[in-house]
Amino acid sequence: MDIKDILELKNKRKITMLTAYDYPTASLVDRAGIDIILVGDSLANVVLGLESTTQVGMAEMLHHAKAARRAVKDALLIADMPFDSYQTNPQDAVKNAKRFIEEAGVQAVKLEWFGGCPEVTKQIIDAGIPVMGHIGLTPQTADKIGGFKVQGKDAQDAQKLIDQALVLEKLGCFAVVLECVPDKISQLIAKKIKIPAIGIGAGIHCDGQVLVINDMLGLFERYTPKFVKKYAHLSETILKAVEDFKNEVIQEKFPDLKHSFMIKEEEFKKLNGS
Repeated sequence: MDIKDILELKNKRKITMLTAYDYPTASLVDRAGIDIILVGDSLANVVLGLESTTQVGMAEMLHHAKAARRAVKDALLIADMPFDSYQTNPQDAVKNAKRFIEEAGVQAVKLEWFGGCPEVTKQIIDAGIPVMGHIGLTPQTADKIGGFKVQGKDAQDAQKLIDQALVLEKLGCFAVVLECVPDKISQLIAKKIKIPAIGIGAGIHCDGQVLVINDMLGLFERYTPKFVKKYAHLSETILKAVEDFKNEVIQEKFPDLKHSFMIKEEEFKKLNGS
C-alpha cells in the first residue's frame, strides 16, 4: 500500500487504519489487511504510562517506528511527529520529518493542526515528504482548544475545521484525520475535499476510520473514550493467564514433564558416580 493507493480508495471503499507500536502488534495488524498503520504518539499514554502525548519525543517515536517497520509488509506505515519535533521547534520540522523517513523507514508523517501548521506542513511537503493532517481534537494542544472535547459544535468552529481541511488539501496533504468532530461536519468535510478524511470519533460518513489499537483490544484501562468500540477484552485474558501461571508455580504444577528436558538415566548415573 502506498500514497497513491490510499488516494484511490476515496469514494471506492472505506479506509481502515490502526495504531501499532511494536513488532508483534504491527505484524498482526498488517496480516489482517489494515490499509494504514500509524505509529502514534498515543504510545505515551497506552504504552509508556505517561499523562500526555507531549511527553514523548523523537527518541521514543523513532524507536517504536523502527520496530513497526520491521513487521509491516503491505500497509502504508505512518508516524506521528511528536510535539517537540515541529511545534516547539518549527525550524527543525523538516530535519525531524526526514529522520522518520530515512532512519525509521516510514512512508509518511502525521502532523496535528496548530498555529503554525500551514507553514510547517508546506515545508515538509516541499521537502518531498508525504504528510497526513490532523484536525478537530488535537491532543498535543488540547489545553489551547478547551481540553479533550468535541470540536466544531457550533457554526463558527465548524467553519474553522472546514477551512483547515481545505488548507491542508491545498498544501498537498494526502489525507486528514478528523478527531472528535460532529458527524454532519465530518460529512461536509469529506465531501468538500478530494483527499480521504479519516475519522476517529467523527461519525460514519468519513472516508475511513482509525482507532488506537490498545483501546479497541481492551488493553488500556485508565479511560475509554466514547468513540472507542472494544472488539476484545485482552486485559482480562492476560490477567487470568498471569494468575494461572502464578498459581501453578506455587502449587508445583508448572513446569510438568511436558515442559521439561530430560537426561538419559545412564548418563545421570555416571554424573553421580554410580
